[in-house]
Amino acid sequence: MSSQRNGDTKPPCLPRNGLVKIPTQPNGLGSASITKGTPAVKNRLCQPSSVPAILSPALANHSDLPIPSLASPLSLAALAGVSSPPSASLVALNSSEASPGKEQPSPERLPGSPSERQLAVDEKILNRLFWYFSACEKCVLAQVCKVWRRVLYQPKFWVGLTPVLHTKELYNVLPSGEKEFVSLQGFAVRGFDGFCLVGVSDLDICEFIDNYPLSKKGVKSMSLKRSTITDAGLEVMLEQMQGVVRLELSGCNDFTEAGLWSSLNARITALSVSDCINVADDAIAAISQLLPNLTELNLQAYHVTDTALAYFTAKQGYTTHTLRLNSCWEITNHGVVNMVHSLPNLSVLSLSGCSKVTDDGVELVAENLRKLRSLDLSWCPRITDMALEYIACDLHKLEELVLDRCVRITDTGLSYLSTMSSLRSLYLRWCCQVQDFGLKHLLSMGSLRLLSLAGCPLLTTTGLSGLVQLQELEELELTNCPGATPELFKYFSQHLPCCMVIE
Repeated sequence: MSSQRNGDTKPPCLPRNGLVKIPTQPNGLGSASITKGTPAVKNRLCQPSSVPAILSPALANHSDLPIPSLASPLSLAALAGVSSPPSASLVALNSSEASPGKEQPSPERLPGSPSERQLAVDEKILNRLFWYFSACEKCVLAQVCKVWRRVLYQPKFWVGLTPVLHTKELYNVLPSGEKEFVSLQGFAVRGFDGFCLVGVSDLDICEFIDNYPLSKKGVKSMSLKRSTITDAGLEVMLEQMQGVVRLELSGCNDFTEAGLWSSLNARITALSVSDCINVADDAIAAISQLLPNLTELNLQAYHVTDTALAYFTAKQGYTTHTLRLNSCWEITNHGVVNMVHSLPNLSVLSLSGCSKVTDDGVELVAENLRKLRSLDLSWCPRITDMALEYIACDLHKLEELVLDRCVRITDTGLSYLSTMSSLRSLYLRWCCQVQDFGLKHLLSMGSLRLLSLAGCPLLTTTGLSGLVQLQELEELELTNCPGATPELFKYFSQHLPCCMVIE
């Protein structure tokens, strides 16, 4: 879907939007969200759209029309001289679903002469222009006229986006008081192959399967959050939706470990389970036995113990490259021993919030998981500078290291990290013992592209100013740093012009 036709050019700089929230509309689908990006993107500031110089004269000559920007998506409809119908859904409706009396404007109603209007609906131009807008702006632009909607509803403009639908948005209330499931045809036209459903029940999921044209084979990713899905509902969903290979269950407390045993299918390659109270060691046993092709497992479970990490099979030891164990409070160094021997090919590992893991556990990781490219040890209060020495000595391929809230780390630990030539992203949020002297060690790390020092209370303006030596830095986070003054930000804007500094 991401392939482009001849003549289509995708700009090098795309808007970096995290969560796009569409204003609530009367038809029930207007408040659907569209998500894009990774956790690293969530902290980035939205940048203004960079609109290319291919606007038609019909639009360019209207000085009273506002320039498109991420901050005011509704101005984009005004850019074409047409207001968006107030009752039209910005996400789901196609041209045949518009409310009576709210028909989309035709191209003849666009401002300018006939030749200028012709340029405004030139599909070759539009196919290039629309790459420059965020998902929220595209939803608004699709309301301008039928030509723009036809161009924008090509799947290539929506690749990587996931619609988020709350249970109340899945139904329309008829005059008789009965509920009718909404039409999802607009999503199907755009080729969405992943959905996030919030607050749904078994019945809602069955209705979704029956009403979304691509549900049986075309949906690859499903996420259920804060939902009341039971074992039976989970089994029906995975049985009916044969294309699902990525599954997320978050805050779903009505299914049990028995439901996982009866539902999980070998085609699933990525599984995320978080805040589900019935998940414990037996759930890991089901995952290890039923998902031989698992490549990614994200788990937040308070009752999983060290024993569970020995369940993974030899096949998973070869295929699984990503393991995130977030806030698994019962995991100790013994669990780390089981994990490094069961899954020796990991390239991404998170032990965030595994508060019983110590330096010895990190030493096991460093000695046995030499392929690691990303390691998250945030909220591990027992980690000290010694752990950083193990990391620096053995993990030569590491590109990302997260040490947020590791309160025992000092400047000595940063001196060890300064020898890591491959490290590109370093997170030191709320490391309360890091001082200016420690920052001097980082100045030799020419590979660094992202550095977060948010909440480090001992850093001064003088120490932070030395970071201008990191000329390759692309993102610097200084939120809640007492030493980050307005004068410092001005200094950075002059000496680090290519770096996004987050205040």
